[in-house]
Amino acid sequence: MDFQTNLQKYAELAVRIGLNIQPGQTLWIHAPIHQPQLVRYIAQKAYEAGAKHVHIEWQDEICTQIKYKLAPDEAFHEYPTWRAQALGDLADNNGAYLLIESSDPELLKDVDTKRIAAYSKAAGPLLAKWRESMGSYHMTWSILAAPSPAWAAKVFPHLDENAAVNALWDAIFQATRTDQDSPVETWHAHNATLRSKREQLNGKQYRKLHYRAPGTELTVELPHNHVWRGGSATNTTGDFDFNPNIPTEEVFISPHRLGTQGKVRSTKPLSYQGNLINNFSLTFENGRVVAYEAEQGYEALKTMIEMDEGAHFLGEIALVPHDSPISNSNLIFFNTLFDENASNHLALGRAFPTCVEGGSAMSKEEQAQAGLNDSLIHVDFMIGSAEMDIDGELADGGIEPIFRKGNWAF
Repeated sequence: MDFQTNLQKYAELAVRIGLNIQPGQTLWIHAPIHQPQLVRYIAQKAYEAGAKHVHIEWQDEICTQIKYKLAPDEAFHEYPTWRAQALGDLADNNGAYLLIESSDPELLKDVDTKRIAAYSKAAGPLLAKWRESMGSYHMTWSILAAPSPAWAAKVFPHLDENAAVNALWDAIFQATRTDQDSPVETWHAHNATLRSKREQLNGKQYRKLHYRAPGTELTVELPHNHVWRGGSATNTTGDFDFNPNIPTEEVFISPHRLGTQGKVRSTKPLSYQGNLINNFSLTFENGRVVAYEAEQGYEALKTMIEMDEGAHFLGEIALVPHDSPISNSNLIFFNTLFDENASNHLALGRAFPTCVEGGSAMSKEEQAQAGLNDSLIHVDFMIGSAEMDIDGELADGGIEPIFRKGNWAF
């Protein structure tokens, strides 16, 4: 009974906080095939909130694995135009999109990375319109997670399958505040806290951030008239708030494309397209990655960075205190949705237009002139620790502490 109660509260969080479904909206749920009960609860809550349609797109990761291993090479140079068209229509009609993340962190570890890259490149142009609608908050979207046996086994390798899945559910409920008496109200308060932090940072308008930690000595320049985001976002077509990520502990911004200098080292494993990348470092000159290395997953890291020219540049920097719920759990989730919210992180690839004043209304050329990066990818990786210090450089050259020993200095 406790599990079913939490599952229903989790579904309510998805609908009321993650998506904030409005009367008449159409909801598209991309869901793992092994989570029918959660999806049914979400559909019920969405219709109760006034949704007009709830479309379910089921995904089976084993079938995905079979395709990558057995399909002919030409299959990965094509992307279904019907799906891209449907997602574009969803965006045009102010719909809502929910991704339920549940994949095995090493699902595609034995697959040729060239196949993975080819499929991403085939999808890129067809999904560009949909991604732009999400990045500009023109449409409502959110991401949350649910366990799979393979993912749970990675997080809790000492437990049997059922116990591992149950333990991962408990960890997810705790990380998302679902285990609270009134999680929706708890999230309203949490969003207010994040809003306060981003307002403090927006008032500073730092010119640069300076990072220091073992293996990291990095300077990141911020664009003129930048805007820190975090927690809830506002839908630009309906003027209502939603939460793109559940959980979230971050405030974030898109840096100037050409303004990153120095070296940074990862502090948590990165699961990228079914491959684990671990203990890796990147060296930047004038914003561009000019060297990289990894103790595990070098080929996957190479594939990611060489996806296109924009993948060599940063699209996001995010601040997350080390003293936060997911970090304090002392778990490595092997899932970016959770691990990024336990650690300061960066992202290679596409920037957020909303992180510059008026950016959503700019053309691609204007966004580039403002310093925003563009790419087929946007991949977050974790760099934070209890040993990280971050300073903010003001317009007059003054230096202020932002983080000390992994936590907020103000």
